[in-house]
This record gives sequence, C-alpha cells and structure tokens, in this order.
Amino acid sequence: MSPSDKKVYKIAAIPGDGIGVDITEAAMKVLNKLAETNGTFSFIYTTFDWSSKAYLQRGYYMPDDWATQLRAHDAIYFGAVGWPDVPDHISLWQMILPIRQQMNQYVNVRPTRILRGTRAPVSQLQEKPGDLDWIIVRENSEGEYAGQGGTTHGHAENAVATELAIFTRVGIERIMRFAFETAKGRPRRKLTMVTKSNAQRHGMVLWDRVFYEVAKEYEGVVEHDKMLVDAMTVRMVNKPESMDTIVATNHILSDLAAALAGSIGIAPSSNLDPTRKNPSMFEPIHGSAPDIAGQGIANPVGAFWSAAEMVRWLGKGELDTVADQLMQAIENVTGEPKTRTRDMGGSAGTEEVTEAVCAEIGRVCGKQ
Repeated sequence: MSPSDKKVYKIAAIPGDGIGVDITEAAMKVLNKLAETNGTFSFIYTTFDWSSKAYLQRGYYMPDDWATQLRAHDAIYFGAVGWPDVPDHISLWQMILPIRQQMNQYVNVRPTRILRGTRAPVSQLQEKPGDLDWIIVRENSEGEYAGQGGTTHGHAENAVATELAIFTRVGIERIMRFAFETAKGRPRRKLTMVTKSNAQRHGMVLWDRVFYEVAKEYEGVVEHDKMLVDAMTVRMVNKPESMDTIVATNHILSDLAAALAGSIGIAPSSNLDPTRKNPSMFEPIHGSAPDIAGQGIANPVGAFWSAAEMVRWLGKGELDTVADQLMQAIENVTGEPKTRTRDMGGSAGTEEVTEAVCAEIGRVCGKQ
C-alpha cells in the first residue's frame, strides 16, 4: 500500500502529570509499531502540555480555544492528571471534566477481565479467571458529575455546602440504550443495572424507571436485572460469574473491578461521544501516581489496553482484528514473569514492557 492510500488518524495527546507522561510516550510508541506493522494506517500526534506544572506557572490548564483545538483531531489520548501542589477538584474541573462534557463524552466504558499472568486477589478468580469478564458502562456527564451546587459562608464556622446530582430523562435514556446495545453485542446478552434508588428517591427513581422502559425494547434479546450499589459490591466479589455488562452512574465500581482483576495498572477507560461529532478520549484509570513518577517503573499495560480500545473505536469495525492483535501481544508479555512490572509481581520497568510489547506486535502480526 502506498503512503497516500493509508488512513491517517490525528491524535491529540495530553500526557498530563506524573506517570501520565511516561505511559503516554509508551502508548504512542506501541501505537506507531502497530501502525507500521499493519501498514494500512498511521497516526499523527499533537501533544498538549496541559499539566499541573504548567497550571502553576500560568494559572490555567487549557487555553480559551481548547475545544476548537481538540475538535481538529480524530481522538484524544490522555495520560493522567493530578499533582500534590494542586487541589484535586481544580485539576478535575478545569480539564478532564470540561473535556468530557463539552466533547459530549457521555459514555464511559471500562472493560475488565483478568489478563494472562495477572494474579487476582480472590481465590475463585485465581482458579477460574474467566469468571470475571465484564463491560462496565458508566454515565459520564450528569449524576454526580453534573457540578451543580455551591458553598455559603465558606470561610465561617457555619459553612454550608450543597452538591446536587442531576438526572435527566434524555441523559438516562441514552446511556441505558447504549448499555443495552453493548450487552446485545456480547455473547451472554446480560445487563445488570446498578442503582441507589432506595435512598436517592428522586433522581435514581427516575434512573430505574427509564431503565425498565428501555428494557421493554429488548425483551427476549437481553436478560436484565437490578442491584443496589451496596449489594453490588458484594456480588462483584462473591459471584463475579453472574454478571456480564453493567450500567451505573459514578459509583466507583470500576475501580473495585480493576482491583479484582489484579491491578489498577492494567485497567483501560474510554470516554465516548457515540454521535462521533466530537473526538472521544481514551485513558488508563490509574491516575498520576506522584509517588512513582519519573522512576520508570509505571505499569503501561492499562495505557496499551486503552490504546487498543482507541484503535477499535477509530476503525468503526474495520480495525477490530488489529485491536485484538494488540491485546494478544499485551497478554503474551504479561504472561511472561520477566516482563511484568512490580505491581504484577515482576521487576520490569516501563521501557522493558514497552519494548517487549512492540516485539510481540511484530510476531503476532506475522512480521519482524
């Protein structure tokens, strides 16, 4: 294939803070190797320094025209945000959440399974790793992420703060429909809805109601059930095999899922605009980890898995095999003790794992 025939994907890279810088560099290296080996597509990156260090120097994370700059790209690859010198709510609300909201990324997708070579902390999953194979679909734009509320008398002893979770019929219906379609495309065709409607008697009651309305359209196609979030945490540990696709608001179930799978360092995340009118964003969930930043020991597997999900999304079905090949290469590496990072019981560094995955890409795709 001539260079002019290749599909070129424009990627906005935001390394951010801490280990986000290391794993973004590693992910770009792996993506370039994948593209070079496949030969039908390539990537062009624009790197944005929207880090906490830059924020402390200039007083802002992103320039006024940040949305226009991002919309010039096909996808966003994000490393991590967060640094001890900047309060977490500032970094969250001045960068990551505005991107999700203004780019209409109302769907957060977190696949979870136990990769080869990963040791789960639960004995059942050590014996039967296949019992944990979930897709968690999370509402990403409202609920606890709506940002509604305020503080009165903030500097006084009688300070009052309110935090409002917002639920709209439109927002609920579109996430439920996405979740049902995701479950429909999975072999088990099973969807579990997570709620807290026993205590949150307005917003989450509406959440439940719309779920059952949408469920009628999938009768006989997708099996569904409902769980209170409290009981859901127990079920995830005790009966992981009983679930497949899960839909929830910002209940932090996906972090528990990552821990059950053996390491938060391997967990990927996709922030999607299903309309494809805006670029979607892909990121590992492990955060910036200031305690190990700059040491070259961060686990890049979550970054690579997120990259595979980005390739899958960009290809619109045409690059699924390529994404699968990348996942196979990743698991070939995690399956070898000498190329596991410390959080997975090994001693390999970020660069070692990256080089090993690049080598495996060549072998998996039948080229060296």
